[in-house]
Amino acid sequence: MVAEIEAIKKNKTWELTDLPKGQKTIGVKWVYKTKLNEKGEIDKFKARLVVKGYKQEHGVDYEEVFAPVARQDTIRLVVSLAAQNSWPVFQLDVKSAFLNGELVEQVYIEQPPGYVVKGSEHKVYKLKKALYGLKQAPRA
Repeated sequence: MVAEIEAIKKNKTWELTDLPKGQKTIGVKWVYKTKLNEKGEIDKFKARLVVKGYKQEHGVDYEEVFAPVARQDTIRLVVSLAAQNSWPVFQLDVKSAFLNGELVEQVYIEQPPGYVVKGSEHKVYKLKKALYGLKQAPRA
């Protein structure tokens, strides 16, 4: 959990602030996962902070949801062209791509359980970038 919070801070995902009048907060929760090695043994434990996006209301908390994905026939065309022309084919994964998108909407979340800032218990985080679970995260 410490590593997750540090990564969020390093990415400048949020800022601690007072909740503006008329705004509401969205809750967050920790999701835990056990990673196994190639032998099927426990390798490490991971924790991810996620927004309770299922509580967001369309038209209030977000306007649109969209995830840019290539169509399957487009991928087939590109791969067949590469095969015909002996072009090398590469793939890549943008690590934490969801977490790098800037948000357009004003989104406020509660402080994560176990990481409430002492002396600022009444404050909330204003998201500057997306977090997992947020409805607009794929678009951001």
